[in-house]
Amino acid sequence: MNFSDLFFLYLFLPLCLIVYFISPKIKYKNTVLVVFSLIFYAWGDVKALLLIAAYALLNFSLGRLIQKNIGTKKAKLFVTLGLFADLGMLLVFKYTGFLLQNINGIFRTSINVPKFWVPLGLSFFTFRTISYLLDVYWEKIEAEKYFPDFLLFTSLFPCTVAGPIVRYSTIGAELKERTVNVDDMYVGFTRLCVGLAKKVLIADNLITIVSAYWGGGAMNVSSVDTWYAVIVYSMYVYFDFSGYSDMAIGIARILGFHFEENFNYPFMCTSIAEFWQRWHISLGSFFRDYLLYVPIFGKMRRYGGLFLVWFCTGLWHGASWNYIIWGLYFGLFILIETLLGKKRLKKIPKAVKHIYTKLVIIIGFGIFYFTDIKQLGYFFRGILFFSKAGFVGDTFPTYFVNNIFLFLIALVCCFPIVPFIQKKLESHKAAQTAVGVAWGACCIAMLIISSIFLVNATEHPFLYTNF
Repeated sequence: MNFSDLFFLYLFLPLCLIVYFISPKIKYKNTVLVVFSLIFYAWGDVKALLLIAAYALLNFSLGRLIQKNIGTKKAKLFVTLGLFADLGMLLVFKYTGFLLQNINGIFRTSINVPKFWVPLGLSFFTFRTISYLLDVYWEKIEAEKYFPDFLLFTSLFPCTVAGPIVRYSTIGAELKERTVNVDDMYVGFTRLCVGLAKKVLIADNLITIVSAYWGGGAMNVSSVDTWYAVIVYSMYVYFDFSGYSDMAIGIARILGFHFEENFNYPFMCTSIAEFWQRWHISLGSFFRDYLLYVPIFGKMRRYGGLFLVWFCTGLWHGASWNYIIWGLYFGLFILIETLLGKKRLKKIPKAVKHIYTKLVIIIGFGIFYFTDIKQLGYFFRGILFFSKAGFVGDTFPTYFVNNIFLFLIALVCCFPIVPFIQKKLESHKAAQTAVGVAWGACCIAMLIISSIFLVNATEHPFLYTNF
């Protein structure tokens, strides 16, 4: 089931909210959410329903055993078993085929490479439970004692399929007790509408431009067209994924859960390190907190940890070399900025830093797009102005003019205009109320327009449901 689906928006979600809010106690509300979350998950991948339940039971049991034996070797044994089980499942389902393909390529063997089924949302719920087990082991949280609540934590439908990676420490207390007020409903509804508009009105239209250029590969695309396509694709990934995150955060807020932000206007950054503090924040913070300081590199721990984080960041996105290259590409620029130091970076003019970061980010998304290494080579030829198709294609003026308003709207929406207005009006209560009403009306309009667009639209699933 897709968030940007009329069935979800006008049947599944309203029915869930009605049953949820008429349920008198938190225990019943949680039961409602578990049932609807499992239905939501089964709608997209019914084969994995039993798996996710067994997976939740395993991690729940291990968490209890770690808690019971905290400070002993048994606790270390149980957390190790949990990590092996969670990471093992991720490796088996998602990366076995990729590993066998590379073995065949390197050693010229002919091992049969089966097509593995990958459970929906595997990368996201695996990382949630890994963070849970480690936090219990490090005594940052207490293990959950009630299995239905833990099952809700692992299956909660706003964040199961495509994130964000919500930690138990964030919503653990709200599993037991939460309230929903008018402000929660307003903020949640407006976030839901904004996220839907990002997806339906902007992202789904941007990807049609990209497909027109790169649908048949990058070989016959001119250099100017390549630059245009990769800029459009960069904005598409942002609006598609941040749109999903907005909808997830909004729905959760209506239900009384307060998820942490996953995007913070990443294109406003002046360094690549800052970009990753603003982009897919839940993934970046996961690797920072659980992987960066793994003590396996000795004196080279600082650089070894950096390499490991960015290798895993790339690999997490998919079983393909382009994702690994993409992760290490960003890791290289993080390393360069680290070696330069904050003092030297501050001396560089802001305009130069903006140009540098946008070029690095845009080229990075080109690497992200092409899973075929040969096509990735053609992409690099294009951006370096050595395209076989020449400097500019015949269709570029038409495509650019026909999509100029979409391009400009997407560009403007990359900037924090609404937060800027809200901040300016902090001391003006009357104006704040008026703007709040006007913004609510705008969000209703966005919901209606997005719904109209969805009536006869070709389905475009959210990009990150693939990861």
